[in-house]
Amino acid sequence: MRRIKLSFVPGLEVEFTDRDRAIRQVYEFAEKGTRFPIVIYGPEGCGKTSLLLQAIEILKEMGYSIIYFNPLRRRFEAEADIKSIRQMILDRLKQVSAEYEFARLIWSVVDLVIEVLRLGKKRLAIVVDDAFQYLDPREAAAVVKSLLEIIEHPEENYERIVVIVATSEGLSRFEIGRHRWGELIPMWNMSRKGFEELYEKIPDPKPGFDEVWKLTGGNPDMFRRLYLSKWSADDVIMSLIESKGLRDFVSSLSSDEKK
Repeated sequence: MRRIKLSFVPGLEVEFTDRDRAIRQVYEFAEKGTRFPIVIYGPEGCGKTSLLLQAIEILKEMGYSIIYFNPLRRRFEAEADIKSIRQMILDRLKQVSAEYEFARLIWSVVDLVIEVLRLGKKRLAIVVDDAFQYLDPREAAAVVKSLLEIIEHPEENYERIVVIVATSEGLSRFEIGRHRWGELIPMWNMSRKGFEELYEKIPDPKPGFDEVWKLTGGNPDMFRRLYLSKWSADDVIMSLIESKGLRDFVSSLSSDEKK
């Protein structure tokens, strides 16, 4: 397996690390296809996007045509010879201004999947990353149901289909699981051993590994934030307070609620 290079921070790339069990599961999916859409969920920053990008590389090696959609990063990829709907999606991407509008393009991606099967693609992988946080939970569940319908009742015959979606949004996960339209698989932060491998790839000077592990709990995004803040945990905390709007939230509470 070729391990992809990932941007840790601007100017510093690291090789994909850890997740051996997850990688084995991706190979199993590739060998058999997925009976249900695989819904990966876990905390923000635990590495879901990195895993999906590595999964795409594996699926390509296994002969799959790939459709990849990530509204948060405004990224869409599809086979170059799929022109009609693909070009329509690319044109619309240039016009939308809000993440919510971008995420709703997922319905066009579903149309593209149908078109790809009509073109005779026998092995197809659909990978959707971080689209659900911009959708109503019922609409997110409806997207998964549509992908399940493609697996179960395709308009054209195919050899194998792999569908993997990822979310950190709890309400969507609950709605999808309630209907049993997808197979929910949890993902947590990196293992201590895998996180240490990532730690060793980051240049010195840096705090000792035990301190970084204690501060981040193995969350690679928290590790990245610490690096960018020149290892100041206080600066990272203040940044999170501001980005999450916690001051406004606390000020809206009653005295009893604040206690």
